[in-house]
Amino acid sequence: MTAAILGAMDATIDALRNAVAALPQDLDLRLHLAEVELGAGLVDAAIADVLAALAIDSGHARARELMAQAIAAARPEPETSVAAGVAAAPGPARANGVDAPNPAPEAAAVPDLTPATGGEVPDLAPAAGVGVVPDPGPADAPVPGQGAAGSQFNWSQAEADLGSDVPPPFVSVSADGDTGGSDDLYLAERPRTTLADVGGMAEVKQRLTVSFLAPLRNPELRKMYGKSLRGGLLMYGPPGCGKTFIARAVAGELGAAFLSVGVTDVLNRWLGESENNLHRLFQQARRLAPCVVFLDELDTLGHRRSNASDSMVSVVNQLLTELDGVEDSNAGVFVLGATNQPWQVDPALRRPGRFDRTVVVLPPDEPARQAVFHHHLADRPVAGVDLARLARMTDGCTGADIALICESATEAALMDSVRTGEPRMITMADLERAATATRSSIGAWLETARNIVTYGEDDGTFAELRAYLKKTKRL
Repeated sequence: MTAAILGAMDATIDALRNAVAALPQDLDLRLHLAEVELGAGLVDAAIADVLAALAIDSGHARARELMAQAIAAARPEPETSVAAGVAAAPGPARANGVDAPNPAPEAAAVPDLTPATGGEVPDLAPAAGVGVVPDPGPADAPVPGQGAAGSQFNWSQAEADLGSDVPPPFVSVSADGDTGGSDDLYLAERPRTTLADVGGMAEVKQRLTVSFLAPLRNPELRKMYGKSLRGGLLMYGPPGCGKTFIARAVAGELGAAFLSVGVTDVLNRWLGESENNLHRLFQQARRLAPCVVFLDELDTLGHRRSNASDSMVSVVNQLLTELDGVEDSNAGVFVLGATNQPWQVDPALRRPGRFDRTVVVLPPDEPARQAVFHHHLADRPVAGVDLARLARMTDGCTGADIALICESATEAALMDSVRTGEPRMITMADLERAATATRSSIGAWLETARNIVTYGEDDGTFAELRAYLKKTKRL
């Protein structure tokens, strides 16, 4: 490689390092730098950059692939020779038919080189003009790249040696350093969010306290009343109202591990794999107990079997089996389900011992809307904002709608600053204009819910929804 090419490569690497320093969270940029460093032979630097990428996203496929390549590049190559791994023949060596002095006075056994299938022994004598093959050393010396006694490379020892630098493969690492086992399929988290971070929603908090929190915090009373530390609760309601946020808050309140699982994490096109994924999920939750398992889009995972395909029927059956804990105890495993369409969930999932308790998560009330506005405006330059007035203006809006209002007001202030060349604050006028232009995103959902409550089968599951529809004069 010429000096010019080397100089250009060094300049490229320096430029990439400067870019990574400016954008430390850009995974693609950091991995590109590691790839260039690996190509330039800078193995240690490449490993360091891949490690930094894995610290951001431990499951990144490209990062794991680059780490494997870097470790392979760092491993010493085995020596190659015509007689690799074969002991020197006893007696005087012969070169060109002439006896040569034997450097090893002690005779060694000649290995049997006869092919297993029969036939002649291959002629291993050196050809004319070729010197004697050097003695590879004692017969019991390990070959480079292999363990003792000629065994395969000792991966366990290598992982132990690199354990402080390289995360073990296929192990989930959460943001706060919690790790699961090597057989764990899902990433376990330890959320720090609690119900105190959830604005308003007093009825939802009360239901969660009765179902999960109070029994766990009072073990003596729980034992006295025979309250089980297992169960499930189904949260339903329109999209964008914070069901996932509440589930994390419950886990944080319990100090429990949190496994958040969506449809794509479970369903698999191969026969039996979806059921196996569900089983592994609950096995992991039992090992981590106390643990909160959050099943999002339960209407898909637990779809009515009367309307489901054969493959989905077996998935629902497996979910029922895991909830019942037929093979294992589910003590300490709290299952929270979330759905926008509770009427599509199989009735068997709502029977006692499964998702036998339900709570409707509706658009945030006025105190909750103030909290949502405060959250989205806290880190932005605002002036003269009246949160109470904004909360009154946005009755019926979801948390997602309020986030959109704040984003629209921010864009208006930013573009105005670009036009005038003078940065300005986000004002109440910006937020009021954005709120006036934003319509609630749940109109269609409420219409469907009204039809279900009015004309569908209702065993009392939707009593809270019915009360809300009457209150909002939609029923």
